[in-house]
Amino acid sequence: MSQTWYECKVKYRKIHETGEQKVTTETYLLDAISYTEAESRINEEMAAYTSEEFFITNIKVANFSEVHPFENSDRWFKSKVALIAFDEKSGKERKTNIYLLVQANDVKEAYDNTIQAMKDTMGDYTIPVISESPIMDVFPYFSGDEGDLKELEKFNALKSSVPEPIESEEELDVMENELVVPEGVLDGEED
Repeated sequence: MSQTWYECKVKYRKIHETGEQKVTTETYLLDAISYTEAESRINEEMAAYTSEEFFITNIKVANFSEVHPFENSDRWFKSKVALIAFDEKSGKERKTNIYLLVQANDVKEAYDNTIQAMKDTMGDYTIPVISESPIMDVFPYFSGDEGDLKELEKFNALKSSVPEPIESEEELDVMENELVVPEGVLDGEED
């Protein structure tokens, strides 16, 4: 049985870094069987998350085929993957689009994580679009069976891992595609 993911928008008062309270609307994704279960589950999850009053402003079925959490990532990206198949009758290529939700820190990492998620795919595919998703958190459904508990622990460990800190200040100044050249080399001096 395939999973049905629901996007739930929740409005509540949030205390920001400055200490002031602001009303914010955030989007969460959860796995449920029906809209009723989705509403019940988002109420449970948000009650544990905030002590403030909150309102569920929208619940809709999300069009994600798969959700992939990755370690040391803090944002969610929506990847459009075009599966390519050859239609023997017409002799043309057909593309079928699916959407993956992958966790990453930036678009390049989201692309790499999408490739990683698609590594067992037998057919050809392209990734035409990757965009940052407004989803703040993902709540998958686990039944409580022993196998599900292991999966829940694995999912939560991946989801809650924090990005690795940058080791030195030198790394802060280096752009992704830059080459670091020691001082003096460009002036003709060598070590």
